[in-house]
Amino acid sequence: MDKIVLTGMEFIGYHGCLPEERQTGQPFIVDAVMYLSLAEAGKSDDLGKTVNYAEVFAKVQEIVEGEPCSLIETVAERIAAAILQDFALVERVEVTLHKPEAPVKGLFKDAAVSIERARA
Repeated sequence: MDKIVLTGMEFIGYHGCLPEERQTGQPFIVDAVMYLSLAEAGKSDDLGKTVNYAEVFAKVQEIVEGEPCSLIETVAERIAAAILQDFALVERVEVTLHKPEAPVKGLFKDAAVSIERARA
């Protein structure tokens, strides 16, 4: 299966269980891997035969910068569901949501969740 990969999409969001996370905001980084056939797009050079990744970026931005959630798991689910709903050519999607400034006592590089969803 072919894929389109968008990595390192960075936004400021207000997700978290702590009040200060919802007031101050923090960076969230999203990686999305979309599985679909790219054969027709490759043969025709027609944007209509593929997924416009600028539109995917805008959709992810809308979700991450939108309504706050307590859990990053919820944000990842919303992203995956929106990609499958809005981009009919995508058959399966993997979403990784990074929260590099999560309020964890101690040194760590990243906190993240990864999910994979497919059309039913």
